[in-house]
Amino acid sequence: MVKLTPARHLSPQPPGVAARDLVRSSARIPVADPAGGRAPNPQALSGRLAALIGGPKAKINAVVVDAETGRALFAQRADQPATPASTTKLATTVAALATVGPSHRITTQVVRGTGGGIVLVGGGDPTLTALPARADEGHPPYASLLDLAKQTATALKASGVTRVRVDYDASAYQGPRTAAGWKPNYLPEGELAPVTALTVDEGRVSPADPTKRARVSDPPAAAASIFASLLARNGVAAKAGRRTVAQKGAARLGAVQSPPLSALIEHLLTESDNDVAEAVARQVAMKLGRPATFVDGAQAVRQTLAKLGVTQGVSVNDGSGLSPRNRITPLALARIIALAANPAHPQLRSVITGLPIAGFSGTLRPPRYTIATSQAAAGVVRAKTGTLAGVSTLAGLTYDADGRLLTFAFMAGDGKGPVDPGKLDQLAAAVATCGC
Repeated sequence: MVKLTPARHLSPQPPGVAARDLVRSSARIPVADPAGGRAPNPQALSGRLAALIGGPKAKINAVVVDAETGRALFAQRADQPATPASTTKLATTVAALATVGPSHRITTQVVRGTGGGIVLVGGGDPTLTALPARADEGHPPYASLLDLAKQTATALKASGVTRVRVDYDASAYQGPRTAAGWKPNYLPEGELAPVTALTVDEGRVSPADPTKRARVSDPPAAAASIFASLLARNGVAAKAGRRTVAQKGAARLGAVQSPPLSALIEHLLTESDNDVAEAVARQVAMKLGRPATFVDGAQAVRQTLAKLGVTQGVSVNDGSGLSPRNRITPLALARIIALAANPAHPQLRSVITGLPIAGFSGTLRPPRYTIATSQAAAGVVRAKTGTLAGVSTLAGLTYDADGRLLTFAFMAGDGKGPVDPGKLDQLAAAVATCGC
């Protein structure tokens, strides 16, 4: 269960660096009693929120739930599905932790092939990297293609092989590389790479330059080409080969593993990483014995949520939320978060620890929560954002001024006009500061 710094500790502070550093340094998340404090008076809370929303005709579907009892304290069209955008990632990550488990790691390996070749076999790890490790990365070490090349070269030379062809196997995933409803501009603009089981540095053309978003058109082929060049650096002449399927039981020449799923999930929620979200959805499908496709990943997520009792109001077509065809109700989002925050489900904890901190981290970093109407929630609210054309969502949790843990979901827009995410920040701040 998360314990967030109470709003009353922050409200007298200006939004300066010292205040932000104080909150960041205290951002540990110890276990706390979700029933601490008294629940807000629903009528008083509703009065606060209704005034900000602007009445029932406003294009905002909303709910606030008491995390302990599951009771809705405020609801406006809370059971009506809306486009969740990236808050879809909450459903994806809860399902993954519940099925695959927080300690699971994704393996990328090299095995012997046919005709003098070797096979680079992808397991679905989009964080596999060909960049040198840095001490300031802020995450557990990603699986290194450089390390895999060294392992492979050592094994090859030990058996007298100094020249090789690098074939590649991306058969762990099936089906289309883009989801139903995705806009044609998503790939060219770098929202994510084509979804495949073998990719390096999320398929980025210039992974060392974060300002460049372009992705390669064929991530597995690009991965094989990069790997061949790395083998050459390690004394094995190599050329990129063809797509293949590795023989069952083929001798392994090297292997690397991703960080644990819990770390991948914290990253994908904080930064709203679409590539990792799609990979995580496919891990759910594979764990349940389904093909690793968009359709089966979405069905596997729903199947898992049904077992957890939180599937009502959830309909998804992808793992990232880029599809405008996804539909989730505010009540479903709030219940999913409450489930992840419940001490009875410790395996889901990284969903909570991965949520951006208002005004400090990830997609809620400044300038959000730096203006007077939302500043009091800085460091207090943890929430997942969602943004598509004409849609803005915010779903998360906070302790109110009396120490009661509340979950919420605010979903604005109908995809047809402008939306103001600042309005959702104000609503979250109103929940956090309520001593009603």
